[in-house]
Amino acid sequence: MTATAGPAEQLWSRCAGCASLLYRKRLRRNLDVCPECGEHTRLGAPERLRQLVDPGSLRLLPDRPSEADPLDFVDVLPYPHRLSAARVSTGLAEAVLCGTATIGGQPAALAVMDFRFLGGSLGCAVGELITRTAEQALDDRLPLILVTASGGARMQEGALSLMQMATVSQAIAALREAGLLTVSVLTDPTYGGVAASFATNTDLVLAESGARMGFAGPRVIRQVTGRALPEGFQTADFLLRHGQVDMVVQRRSLRGRLAALLAAARAGRPARAPVPRQEPARHHERLADATPTAEADGHLPADDGPTPAVRDAWDTVRTARHPGRPTTLDYLDSVFDGFVELHGDRLGGDCPAIVGGVARLAGRHVMVIGHQKGHTTADLVARNFGMASPAGHRKALRLMRLAARLGLPVVTLVDTPGADPGISAEEQGQAAAIAENILTLTVLPTPVLAVITGEGGSGGALALAVADRVLMLQHAVYSVISPEGCAAILWPDRSAAPQAARALRLTAPDLCRLGVVDEIVPEPATAAHDDPAETARRLRAALLANLLPLLDVPPAMLVRLRRQRFRRFGANRAGARAGAR
Repeated sequence: MTATAGPAEQLWSRCAGCASLLYRKRLRRNLDVCPECGEHTRLGAPERLRQLVDPGSLRLLPDRPSEADPLDFVDVLPYPHRLSAARVSTGLAEAVLCGTATIGGQPAALAVMDFRFLGGSLGCAVGELITRTAEQALDDRLPLILVTASGGARMQEGALSLMQMATVSQAIAALREAGLLTVSVLTDPTYGGVAASFATNTDLVLAESGARMGFAGPRVIRQVTGRALPEGFQTADFLLRHGQVDMVVQRRSLRGRLAALLAAARAGRPARAPVPRQEPARHHERLADATPTAEADGHLPADDGPTPAVRDAWDTVRTARHPGRPTTLDYLDSVFDGFVELHGDRLGGDCPAIVGGVARLAGRHVMVIGHQKGHTTADLVARNFGMASPAGHRKALRLMRLAARLGLPVVTLVDTPGADPGISAEEQGQAAAIAENILTLTVLPTPVLAVITGEGGSGGALALAVADRVLMLQHAVYSVISPEGCAAILWPDRSAAPQAARALRLTAPDLCRLGVVDEIVPEPATAAHDDPAETARRLRAALLANLLPLLDVPPAMLVRLRRQRFRRFGANRAGARAGAR
């Protein structure tokens, strides 16, 4: 809905759906839904809360946003300037409003996102606020309602933004374990990292009429596939037909439907005493005792050869993408023994971009799962360039759960530009598949060790990288978005990709300093593809050094420490790291 220009702009609005000129007060009485065609106007978070909660019941949680700029990110504008402009234009401190309230007399905790604030992007502050809301719900034994409106992760915060997908997901997992209802309400639009985490891994997923949701946006899919999109692609009705949401709800019915669901959940749940919540840093010393010492300042571990000079970030990106770089199958042949590949997601697909199965590492059986690219053009095409489909993520999920039942540690090898952005992937629930992997890894009761071996791209990488320890080869990269994608959005054109690569802080030393990566595995003098045998030797040694201490940690402690590892990626912690730097 767009307002008309001139003195009457506050009195009249023009519908974006049918172009009708509508009296603004009439439109507001109709909850900002066009009475002529039913077009649902996007709502800001304050108006959404006014429509949903009982009058006088809302108690906002403190939102004190961090002023941290963890990457010192600058595109055509410094990141702090963009934040200031968003705060002035919206009147909000961040892209989410959180609080507790009643809906139809039923108490709940709510986190409502606002697309007007930097596209509702998921940054450290947003992730921290939603996580605190979930923790408040756990403390008070309340259901949690998430209203999503987002373009995805916040590029200006790089991999730290990516980590929020895991941070919020594990807070959802804690509510699930406590038997508390979680509900997400998808509004227009919900994409990227939000869609592939907490928007789709709740108990119930509702879509407001007219909402659109997907992992990749329509423009990206058209660019990648070169195909026209089906009619109504990624709309609420599309999601319902493809089994990705529980229901589609008109805005006028949303409050009543939520009240009914909350009442049903309350009636079915016996009263319990509040569950004490673990503070994030309570077991920090035990974490240090249970795992090898990380090189927190970003220095490489001790090496028996000379350390190459630090490379430019764009040169590192090109090295990580080199077609000769060892793949997961190469490492399965050189680092592990006796690999037995397991196929299929048991739902009708076997994605070639994900390989996995049982292997031995120094005589110990492990479950190994990784992205597979290939070296030749034919291999790359056959493996979809290492971009996993929903079937690939569900195959990985099946193997993770099997490993937990058998008591096997899980080793993941990450090398993907991102998840499959195709039409069929969206039809099959790409976002929900990634979200379920992230959620499962936060609670998997067996050691998980992840290695970024080449490209670690966005949610497709994180779906295999929520681990007790995250290692990274020296010339690998790990980022919330590709440099080309970042440049296309924040710079005038894609030719700024080298500049974007530097701004994103996507290299191993950068990510080690930020705490995203625990240890860097040094590569031979030039790069892994110049001496694959030596690279395999170093990777094997690093895997053993990091895996063996984890084998002695009780499962419940593993899960607790893993959650604490990702819980620390909040806004205040990011600010502390920036200040220390």
